[in-house]
Amino acid sequence: MITLKMMQTMWPQNTGVPPQPDERLLECIASDAPTVFPKYDLTSDRLVAHAISQFSHECGNGRTMTENIGYSPQRAAEVWPGRFSSAADCLAKVRCSAGDPAFPTKLMDLVYGNRNGNRPGTSDGSKYIGRGLAQATGRANYLKLGNLVGLDLISQPELVNQPEHALECGVAMFILCGCLAPAKADDVESATRHLNGGTIGLEDRILKLELWKNALLQDALNRLGADPVLATDGAFGKKSIDALMSFQRRKGLDPNGRPRDTATLAAIEAALAAAA
Repeated sequence: MITLKMMQTMWPQNTGVPPQPDERLLECIASDAPTVFPKYDLTSDRLVAHAISQFSHECGNGRTMTENIGYSPQRAAEVWPGRFSSAADCLAKVRCSAGDPAFPTKLMDLVYGNRNGNRPGTSDGSKYIGRGLAQATGRANYLKLGNLVGLDLISQPELVNQPEHALECGVAMFILCGCLAPAKADDVESATRHLNGGTIGLEDRILKLELWKNALLQDALNRLGADPVLATDGAFGKKSIDALMSFQRRKGLDPNGRPRDTATLAAIEAALAAAA
């Protein structure tokens, strides 16, 4: 179960590095989680961990809800070497002079034009940039996502970032991208390929998945009577291991203290279901 306390711990606001995640966003994720995740068949802590860990990477723990398109011509040439041979070549193809404030939007219209349903010769490229927990990108994806969640994202793509819509839009995009099957198989690399189109940031996604699995396990142990109450911070140290071993002993399981023990996780799910 995702809680506000967990969100505040896992997506901290006091990092000292702007921007910070919106408190309202954290509140809405926590309050919407009990209904949104089951609505899209994410019915176990493992599946929730796969989704929220991908979101954690994609939006930088809530700090970058909109894609940063502030490229310089030089950086654009480095990011898209197949398109631009140099900064000067980039400026020429984008039809901008050095220092033109319209350069970022014109660049996106060119680079993202005629892709993901963006119409060539329009401003679709800069209008439908990456947004939200899952960084939905492209007119076609905004259209499919809007149809699924019941929002007019073609006219108002920024609704993806609204705290009251953010979690459902993120989870729905996770489903639309085909991430559910690999999440059920516990295959983070495949889930990443489906959501991202590649394996960018895979190491960080793997790390975040382990942290979220641990945090959700700590919360489950708390709900099952852990004493002392555990911090749901993903750091599975001695207190967490002791609480897990105590649960294992109560259930007649091998008290190995391993957080990925299959029999133990099944027993925890059964105990939570019985207590519901």
